[in-house]
Amino acid sequence: MKFLGMLVVILIATLIGGQLSARLRLPAVVGELLAGIVIGPGIFNLVQPGGIIKVFSDIGVIFLMFLAGLDSDIKTLKKLFRPSVLVAAFGMIVPIIIAYITGILFNFSQVESLFLGLTFSATSVSISVAVLQEMGRLEGKEGMTILGAAVADDLLSILLLSIVSGLTGVSEQGSSMEKNFIISLLVQAAFLILLVLLSIYVIPRLISLSQRLTLPVSETFVAMIIVVLASWAAEEVGLSNVIGAFFAGLALNRTSAQKILKKNFTVIGYSSFIPVFFVSIGLDMSIRGILHDFILFIVLIIGGVLSKLVGASLGAKIAGFSNSSSLLVGTGMVSRGEMALVVAQIGLTNHLLAPAAYSTVIGAIIMTTVISPFLLKWSIIKMDKDR
Repeated sequence: MKFLGMLVVILIATLIGGQLSARLRLPAVVGELLAGIVIGPGIFNLVQPGGIIKVFSDIGVIFLMFLAGLDSDIKTLKKLFRPSVLVAAFGMIVPIIIAYITGILFNFSQVESLFLGLTFSATSVSISVAVLQEMGRLEGKEGMTILGAAVADDLLSILLLSIVSGLTGVSEQGSSMEKNFIISLLVQAAFLILLVLLSIYVIPRLISLSQRLTLPVSETFVAMIIVVLASWAAEEVGLSNVIGAFFAGLALNRTSAQKILKKNFTVIGYSSFIPVFFVSIGLDMSIRGILHDFILFIVLIIGGVLSKLVGASLGAKIAGFSNSSSLLVGTGMVSRGEMALVVAQIGLTNHLLAPAAYSTVIGAIIMTTVISPFLLKWSIIKMDKDR
């Protein structure tokens, strides 16, 4: 099926899935994720992953995290820096240990088990952001902590991936490996500092200048250039593109155009690109591969959910959050999403993840992402009752 046909199927499926979820009083994203499984190779095979679908998906997650930045309170993020780092750190340590032990028990090699741990340590809160926005909780203390932890988690994932790749000999650069690794970290740190400075001193002025242009929706046009440029630059230095998009949103949050940008990007994103992102997660599900290693599949799902929930909640508790707030933060970090899928793909390409187990690992990652909105809504309701 050609791309436009697949796009029609995706949009109709997300419309139906989202509406059914709303009728069942579930976050709309649940139906959209399940729609991807139904129309993908896992069941009806109407839409296949890859190609331009992947491009639309990448743009969708960029828009989603840009909107999260537009909704964020910068002062609150600064205030919650320590809790965010603790949540990210403990939310990675516990899953690494649990997934490593799981790998050993299922006869993975030491290297494969270590990489399995790294795969399940990665968090992607894109799904959680959508749920928090839908339920009006993104700007609260817990929502801001989840966002801050997501940025820290991304950086830690890239750091650990570099270290593990070096230890396992993925790089073929020999003695220059350590030097290149250090240079890469310095470039990434410099980029983040530059991004912060541009967010404070340059980007707000660009938006002010754009308001003098005679072009229609000039602020949105300039903002589009900024978010795409920031996302591309983040990728070029080895970071996730969502970090660039999120910081661009934070920068534009400080401008007088914030409301109009939020309105326009919400229309652009949710009418096309963001639904494709949600559906694309389900497209990678392979029922045949899962059935081959069904016990491993179940163990990875349970371990993946509980390890991230316990680890991130523990980090929040150490930071001084209440039990219900810690639980909300923990459930908000459960989703693995695209970051874990990318890490798993790197592992397969570099022979750090057994090809026979790849479909099972991907399936477990997707299921943690599907389960996450249910847990998040439940924890929000529980916290409201406790208060």
